[in-house]
Amino acid sequence: MKSFKFNIFGNEYNVNIKEAEGQTIKLEVNGSEYVVEMEKEVKPTKTPTLVRSQPKTVAAPTQNTLAAKTSTRKITAPLPGVILELRVKEGDQVKTGDTLLVMEAMKMENNILAEHTGVIKEIKIRKGDAVLQGDLLIEIE
Repeated sequence: MKSFKFNIFGNEYNVNIKEAEGQTIKLEVNGSEYVVEMEKEVKPTKTPTLVRSQPKTVAAPTQNTLAAKTSTRKITAPLPGVILELRVKEGDQVKTGDTLLVMEAMKMENNILAEHTGVIKEIKIRKGDAVLQGDLLIEIE
């Protein structure tokens, strides 16, 4: 309940707002109760909304441009975690969908799979290493 003091033409008024619902307000003025309808809409405060710009769209590269740039694919950590097990070693041939390693993240074991067919070029981590999201784990050629 909110209380206000008004001084109108030298007369003092004690106003207590008891209840406000929509445009109707129940209030007490110097001990007398009134129900008042407001003319102007009272807008409730809003939680600010986050406005993000639209992501820029980039044309997908063709197969020729991918092959020309590089043939090395990088496998990165999807979440922060700890490496529990390595299932490949440098020089191993892998196919799309093969399990490369197992990592614990958010108290769950997660299999990290090969996204492309190729040969393991370099392993950047060891069993027991703690990694952050986006850290380079393995390079496939």
